[in-house]
Amino acid sequence: MAKIAVIGVGAVGATCAYALIAGGLAHEIVLIDIDRARMEGEALDLGDATAFTNPVRLYAGDYPDCRDADIIIFTAGANQRPGQNRLDLAGGNYGVLRDVLSKLTPHWRGGIFLLVSNPVDILTCAAARITGLEHARVLGSGTILDSARFRHALSTHVRVDARNIHAYVVGEHGDSAVPLWSLATAAGMHIDDFCRGLNIPLPDRESTNTLIREAARRIIERKGATYYAVGLAVRRICEAILHDQNSVITVSGCLSGQYGFCNIAFSLPTVVGKNGRVRALELPLSEAEGTALRHSATVLRVAQERLGDPP
Repeated sequence: MAKIAVIGVGAVGATCAYALIAGGLAHEIVLIDIDRARMEGEALDLGDATAFTNPVRLYAGDYPDCRDADIIIFTAGANQRPGQNRLDLAGGNYGVLRDVLSKLTPHWRGGIFLLVSNPVDILTCAAARITGLEHARVLGSGTILDSARFRHALSTHVRVDARNIHAYVVGEHGDSAVPLWSLATAAGMHIDDFCRGLNIPLPDRESTNTLIREAARRIIERKGATYYAVGLAVRRICEAILHDQNSVITVSGCLSGQYGFCNIAFSLPTVVGKNGRVRALELPLSEAEGTALRHSATVLRVAQERLGDPP
């Protein structure tokens, strides 16, 4: 059984904790937030929910309580607001990350550090540098949600269970994300061939790409924040780690030469197991997808340099 700490107990952090409780993935969950009253309120509310789940000890704590945590989930910092993109959050949330790590590292014995706060790719690269952990143990939720939105859009179009759709989004978790249409399949067939076989119109790639990239904005404009899907996404990543599943998930992490990139973090289909990122996969890309991925990497590198975070 595992111990998980959630740092940052706003809507995203609390929903992550709720998803972990419902999934029965941990025997102990500690919540940490600068807003003590909010943290204690969430702990009380979530604690009541444990009467309906597998036994789990959940409580409001502090950084010394993280010393033996197997996974630290970082959701602290500002959320994206209407009119913002994720990179607009870089300066403020980088400062929050540095402050949190200065308080955490004297106590934490080490494990997996999972970043959810945005811009997740920039913060993942910074966390790896600041903590000194091996890069495999520092990962971001990355484009797991973008990939889920891609699969959901395709499943809706072809009217097939999304679990039978394989489709990945790589690069930045943001406006330059790259849906890999060349590798999108349904029941083992390329999505275009699947549509032709059932006499279904081919999906409109441009509108689907826009839907994927604009999904968070549409939700934020209507309800202020996104948290349900990301809560389940975080649970899925934790499940792959804690059960050593070696699942292929599009998480973000510092690259070590994949597609020629180093000292930068973005998402690729990655084998995820008990040690974190087992290996990031280099899949065959079309020429257009390769160009788009290089553009996404450039966007992130420029943002990283603007932040002043050294490689």
